[in-house]
Amino acid sequence: MTRSLEVSPRIAPTDDDRLAAAVQFIRTHDIDGVLAQMLPDLTEAEHTAIAAYCRFAHAALLVFPPDLQALDAMLAAHDLTASSTAPSVVVRQRLAARHGLPADQLPVQIVRAPVHAADGTPCEIEVFALVNAEAEVAAGERDAEHEAHIALATGPIDEIALTGLRAMLTGRGRLRADGGGYNGHEDSTVLYFARTAWRRPGYQRLELHFAGNHPRTLAAHSAESEGPADRLLRLLTGAWATQALAVTAELGVADRLAAAPGSQVLELAELTGTDPGALARLLRYLIDLDVVQSDGTGFALTEMGALLAAGAERSLHPLARLYGGAFYESFGRLDFALRTGRTAFDHHFGQHHFDYFTAEPDRAALFDLAMAASAAIFGHVGQLIDTATADTVIDVGGGSGELLARVMTASPRLRGVLFERATTLERARATLDRAGCLTRCELVGGDFFTTTVPTGGDIYLLARVLHDWSDEDCRTILRRCADAMPEGSRLYVIERLLPEDDSRSLVPAWDLHMLCNVGGRERTRTHYRTLLRSAGLELTTHDELPLGFAILHAHRTD
Repeated sequence: MTRSLEVSPRIAPTDDDRLAAAVQFIRTHDIDGVLAQMLPDLTEAEHTAIAAYCRFAHAALLVFPPDLQALDAMLAAHDLTASSTAPSVVVRQRLAARHGLPADQLPVQIVRAPVHAADGTPCEIEVFALVNAEAEVAAGERDAEHEAHIALATGPIDEIALTGLRAMLTGRGRLRADGGGYNGHEDSTVLYFARTAWRRPGYQRLELHFAGNHPRTLAAHSAESEGPADRLLRLLTGAWATQALAVTAELGVADRLAAAPGSQVLELAELTGTDPGALARLLRYLIDLDVVQSDGTGFALTEMGALLAAGAERSLHPLARLYGGAFYESFGRLDFALRTGRTAFDHHFGQHHFDYFTAEPDRAALFDLAMAASAAIFGHVGQLIDTATADTVIDVGGGSGELLARVMTASPRLRGVLFERATTLERARATLDRAGCLTRCELVGGDFFTTTVPTGGDIYLLARVLHDWSDEDCRTILRRCADAMPEGSRLYVIERLLPEDDSRSLVPAWDLHMLCNVGGRERTRTHYRTLLRSAGLELTTHDELPLGFAILHAHRTD
């Protein structure tokens, strides 16, 4: 880059190079380029929606001049003239928190100079200047580039639009909240976001800048902006949260709060047989987990906490007990699974989890209830399966019949066949009877490894079966299904899908669960396509379901 002046020798060459790179970025980018770089996971339509509210405002960096005169010289060397200077509030506070220094001893100034973007839009280079910084602070900040960012500015905007923008950026945009604040010197609010993907090229932080003070939005954003140590500690104490939720369900605390919102600690302790002091401490933790809320005297369940009550619609009460019970215990031996590649549950309990849960009636009942609770996703399946020309649906390994009942309820003329181990069929009989489908169903006992799958179905269902097994076993199961399927029949596979890339998802946690506790695995769509082809089946399409699930549509290749 051609310079009009020589830079002051008192300016660190590194700071000068960083300024040059930031200016060059502005001059070679417009709003579309900024959104493409920072939010590559969003669609073009979503980029357009953001651009309707926002404009490319500036690129920013933090430098460490000996004084502001030296900074002016550095700007002049790049044909830039400062248009404004103001004290920084937000960056000063962030530096103080990172380095354990008093904020009033960090004289950070914001210096801005006009620069035009690639499309001619007026933008600025925003330079945070910490004068006479300690060498260790300057070196660490230059290396980490904590304050380097790209900024989007809005026009007049209300809280609803701000909430929508934040949700898009932190949702599908895959950014995380990274602090922010209100600058009273300029009457403006800034929200910072940081990338979650590892080592993507370019800027790692995005600023959303808007006029005025928006305390509610800022409070919500700040609550999501914990530092690395805070976030790691929350993860490390995740086992504590699991147990807190499990005992809230197990001891009936959630049931009592559902029945009597506003209950006080003493009456709640008496009804649940718990110690009042200990219960009060649990409730305080549940408030932090957003499971319980309090008006200062009594307690009630939040919308999320209501799912822990046994009688709630879509209750996850049995799942809380299951995850806080045997699976919690065996997850403590995850190290065994990682060292050996074998299932920690089998090693810890001395038997496969299917055998363990069927060995005693109480365990079997809990397992079936938990599987039925997690089948809330099946409510959508009846609308996604084409039954227009079908007479018979066969559910292979259909467990307690929850899925088959939902499909048959959606299509009252269908005849159903449930193929499952004999030990499970009685529980399935009760499920189908409650749904009013039993008279149209045939219950067939068998094992898809040793027994022929029933033939003659127009539709075959295979839900949450394949993830329990190795690839070799999956091929066996799929071949048995393919052999049973007449020409023109269809197979619907319901499983959680691992993302093909590193996109954020619930499913990697379940993949680790399968490794540790079951012996199977979660798979990508591509992986399932390969398995299906190896069994003479072709994947045609898929539909997404809640909680990371999908329904895969397949047919015989002949």
